[in-house]
Amino acid sequence: MKKELLSIGLVGLLCLSSGISVSAADYGVAGCGLGSLVFKENKGGQQVLAATTNGTSANQTFGITTGTSGCATDGLVHKEKMQEVFVSLNFNSLETEMAQGRGEKLEALSGLLGCSTNGIAQLGEYTKSNYDVLYTQETTPSSLLSAVKDGIRKDSALSKSCKI
Repeated sequence: MKKELLSIGLVGLLCLSSGISVSAADYGVAGCGLGSLVFKENKGGQQVLAATTNGTSANQTFGITTGTSGCATDGLVHKEKMQEVFVSLNFNSLETEMAQGRGEKLEALSGLLGCSTNGIAQLGEYTKSNYDVLYTQETTPSSLLSAVKDGIRKDSALSKSCKI
């Protein structure tokens, strides 16, 4: 039974990974990640093992996000898309934390916006003092992110501390 499940999983991974175009990359159809570093040959069996390694160790997402393990940060996941997804998933928590000017999610957002250590506190102060402008009844995750970025660009200290 375990062999059957493993075989089904491997076939599924191979089918999923075969649709990915990687002609300009330095890895095979399994994509970047630890698997591409361990299994370098772009042959079917090797790429199944590479995909399995990437999938079971959950390192590919980290590699794509950070640009490590042979992954490029400008590849599958773009910085702006990561910001949009983060704000969408944490919209309610960010509302509370932006009103307070501090919090874990707000710190994470400042990191995604390229803020330095000083920029984290500055962004918190900015969101707290501009909360009424950032959050209205019409505010959506997308409009919030745009408003925060606009505020960073317009604020002289934030624009130096955050690289959006």
